[in-house]
Amino acid sequence: MIIDIIGDIHGYADKLVGLLNQLGYEHNGQHFVPPAGHRALFIGDLIDRGSQQLATLEIVFAMLDADVADAVMGNHEYNALAYATLDPEDSSQYLRSHNAVHKRQHEAFLAEIPFGSEQHEYWLQRLYEIPLWIETDYACFVHACWDVDSMAVLEPLLTDNNCLTSEGLIATAKEDTIAFDALERVLKGVETGLPDGIVMVDKEGTERRRVRVRWWLDALNQRTLREVARAPSSALAQIPPDALAENIDFAIQTHKPVFVGHYWLTGTPEPLSPQVACTDYSAAVDSGYLTCYQLDTEQPLPLTASRFVQHYHDKRIEINQ
Repeated sequence: MIIDIIGDIHGYADKLVGLLNQLGYEHNGQHFVPPAGHRALFIGDLIDRGSQQLATLEIVFAMLDADVADAVMGNHEYNALAYATLDPEDSSQYLRSHNAVHKRQHEAFLAEIPFGSEQHEYWLQRLYEIPLWIETDYACFVHACWDVDSMAVLEPLLTDNNCLTSEGLIATAKEDTIAFDALERVLKGVETGLPDGIVMVDKEGTERRRVRVRWWLDALNQRTLREVARAPSSALAQIPPDALAENIDFAIQTHKPVFVGHYWLTGTPEPLSPQVACTDYSAAVDSGYLTCYQLDTEQPLPLTASRFVQHYHDKRIEINQ
């Protein structure tokens, strides 16, 4: 079996259709049908940013309903649920605040699927059906980080197949709690504090005193912070070159390959490490590529660059063939 692991779509249905076509999927009038011996898996962040939100959801969920694909939840699907759910401790507020940044992040989705509409309620319920992670005999799939300790914290808040419950959404949305931190790890990745006095500004204009790290590297605490941090080079230049990455409590606790999205990579796709591959190559910008990794379940390792496939406009690009 070949699992076609498709990266973050962000409402770019045209890129999704292009990629599915070039992978040999055919539409039967109801859903895309994979080639014999193939199955699709969507790695999260189906929504926000692009102008084809509804079309993207309809394509993906038609495949899920036909049992020719699987999906895991991205932070944008989680955010959509929290944005639409009132805080039970303060009924004047939502679990995800409606501030200017959050409105801007979610405006493409709500432009097509109006807030509070019947259609909105329908798609929110469908988003609840997407598990936070999937583990098989041959691989692990999660949006941002395979952290078994965080997953153990979350499991009591989930269904048997690792989907959020409404109670789980409320618990994980409450900042400064163990459940919140665990959810952040799984859907956004591992972070560590910046040295005193250093503040980074992200692409949304938000000031941050913490930085995401390359959790797939070994010996994280023995490396410099510049080496492990995931940030633009201009931001990394603010970090003293000899500052160590200290007190990062994380280690990969599986021998299986791990597949993620989330990280807005660019350039020629290749595995992040011998065990970890990312299929998010910035499809949510005009110059970005919707990217797939074709995993052979009979031989999941080693991960190789030759198994990546990208789509941009009408061209098929096979990597390192």
